[in-house]
Amino acid sequence: MSKFKGALRFLPAALLLAACQSEPPPAKPLTPEESAALKPADARIAGLYDQACKSCHTVADTGAPLTGDRTQWDKRWAKGEEALLASAVQGLGGMPAGGQCFSCTPDDYKALIRFMAGRN
Repeated sequence: MSKFKGALRFLPAALLLAACQSEPPPAKPLTPEESAALKPADARIAGLYDQACKSCHTVADTGAPLTGDRTQWDKRWAKGEEALLASAVQGLGGMPAGGQCFSCTPDDYKALIRFMAGRN
């Protein structure tokens, strides 16, 4: 019984930690400058992003959701990753099929989408 009582003293801290981890940070609009400053951690994905995505996803006037701006991405993210992948591959609105990423694999697109949507 003493082992059980000893474990109980850590319960409040564990519950607090779990609560902090389950709440995502609140979405806030980003400026194009803040968006342009973001970069994927993976060097290969960063190269693909710089080559194919950044020129539209960091400029407000293009109509593309700004990289990292969850206020613009959350409603898109709610459609599901597969729907976003399909949009990237097929094109959507002003975005051409494949988003001009001629060497992207489906996994590359997923990594790029997760990064731009602020989900990495």
